[in-house]
This record gives sequence, C-alpha cells and structure tokens, in this order.
Amino acid sequence: MPSSNDHGAELGTPTDIERPIDATAPSRGGGYAEADEASAERAKPAAPSLLEQMGGFSGLIYSTLPVLVFVPVNTLAGLTVAIWTALGVAAAVLVWRLVQRSPVQPAISGFLGVGVCALIAYRVGEAKGFFLFGIYTSLLYAGVFLASILVRWPLVGVIWGVLNGHGSEWRADRRAVRLYDLATATFVVVFAARYLVQSQLYDTDRTGWLAVARIGMGWPLTAVAFAVTIWAVRRAGHLPRTSAEKA
Repeated sequence: MPSSNDHGAELGTPTDIERPIDATAPSRGGGYAEADEASAERAKPAAPSLLEQMGGFSGLIYSTLPVLVFVPVNTLAGLTVAIWTALGVAAAVLVWRLVQRSPVQPAISGFLGVGVCALIAYRVGEAKGFFLFGIYTSLLYAGVFLASILVRWPLVGVIWGVLNGHGSEWRADRRAVRLYDLATATFVVVFAARYLVQSQLYDTDRTGWLAVARIGMGWPLTAVAFAVTIWAVRRAGHLPRTSAEKA
C-alpha cells in the first residue's frame, strides 16, 4: 500500500532534496566560519602600548628609586650600605609589582640592572662605579645605531619591520629609508649625549651630578626618541599590518 510520501512524490510535491537552496543563506563552511573569525578578532584584547609594557608611569618612577637612594646613602653611611640599600629598593619594587599583579618584566630588568651596577661599584670601590655600566652601555648603543645607518640598514626600521610584519620591504622605498635614518640618528644622539655628559662627570668624580644626569637623560630623552620614531613610522605609512587591514 502506497504511503503518503509516495503520493507526495507522485503528485510532484517538492521533497527535501528537491527544495531550492537559498543562495543568500550562509554556507556551513563559509559564512559562519567568517563570522566566527570576525567575532574572535573583535574579542582579542588590545595589544599593550609601549608605556604599558614599561610598567606605566609608575614603572618609570620606580626605576629611578634605586639611583635616588644610592647617592645620599653613600654620602651618609658609605658604599657598602648604599649598595645593599639600592638592591633592597629594587627588590621591594619587584615584590610590590607582584603583589599588585602589574607587569613584572620592567621590575625584573631593573633589579638585574641594579645588581650589575652594584657589583661594578663594589669591585671599583667607589660610588661612581655604580654608573659605569650605564655609561659604556650608552656608548655601545650609539655605535650600533650609527653603524646601522652607515650600512643602510637603519636599526629603527629593522626593529619596526620585525615587530609589525613589514619585514624588510621598506628598504625598497628611499623615502622610508630616509625617515628611518632620521629616527635612528635621534637614538644615536641620545646615547652619545648620555655617554659624553656622564663620562665627563665620572672622570671629574661628580657622583651627585652623575645621579642627576642618569635620571634626567634617561626616560625624558628616550621619550623624545620614541616620539620621532612614531612620527617617522606614520610618515612612511608603515603602521602595523593589523591596523592597516582594518582601515
């Protein structure tokens, strides 16, 4: 005995297989996947800014504390006490960042840096030795950044290309190379100025002024160099690929 389904087939009633497919409906492997990808992209947290990666304004302030306490403690209680005090302050900053659940990478780097400076001061036997590592690090950085300009691979462009997905394609654009030359030259000036000023203060045994120069020529000059870098990147049209694609 024929079933109702058989009658439907005989009378020409459209079955599930015969029903037309709506072309506007998203396919299971296409539209839904794209929608899911778009939702996931929107759900991604924003990348931290450079200032946030450095610990924010509080991180910049905390980084100066070991230097601020080192010189007066050395004057009042001697080199050994000053060294341990600077290390204690750096360790306290690290613990505080851990308790606050703040980014600890800047605090860890700061603690290690203070440890190296303290070791050099101990081996030199003078408070001014605390600043020796930073002085010669500035000289090294100035030389590396200058050499990158001379070989036509300005380091700012190289670093920015690696971090933001442009690779070395910017080297085909002479205008971009000139802009990155300018940004790299700004860092050369910053590092060279630190070395020249602080080495002169070191040679003349002006430890107090060394501390002032260390702080005053630290983040303020670095901020100027980063401002020039951001300007150069924008003029070159080399914003991060994610930003360019969204635009």
